[in-house]
Amino acid sequence: MDAPWSYDGIQYPANWLRLSTQLDRDRLGIVWEPDPEPYDQRFYWGLGLPKDHTQLVEQWVAQTRTTANTLLAPTDWIIIREADNGKVADPLLKTWREDIRLATGVKVAAIRDTADTDDLAAYITGANYPVWPADPYAPQPQPPAPIASDAVSGDSMVA
Repeated sequence: MDAPWSYDGIQYPANWLRLSTQLDRDRLGIVWEPDPEPYDQRFYWGLGLPKDHTQLVEQWVAQTRTTANTLLAPTDWIIIREADNGKVADPLLKTWREDIRLATGVKVAAIRDTADTDDLAAYITGANYPVWPADPYAPQPQPPAPIASDAVSGDSMVA
């Protein structure tokens, strides 16, 4: 698909198969086969061939902890400074850091509680796993500015 090719001494352009009709393909003896069903390579060797659940659990536990550490690392210096010279860290930051640690514990427990690879894949790709507590210092999205009604309706003012 999408590559030029030749058959019986005739050159065909890369888009020929996409633009061809069933009759065109039949004349050349081309059999159209559907694409194989997709599968998530993080959890399966192939369609219906799950990877080892025990190894995947340890891999995802490690990945979850790495993600948590990556989230916490930029603010580690603030906590170290507090321990080093007594400059008090913002309580909001400390709460967020604790929330990250608690979320990590919940995620690790959920991963370890999965019964098999299908169950693990469903959890990791579900709505809960990728959600982490929001950084309290991250910029918040601003709603769009309202549009003046004259600009929307197209009315113009004539003096």
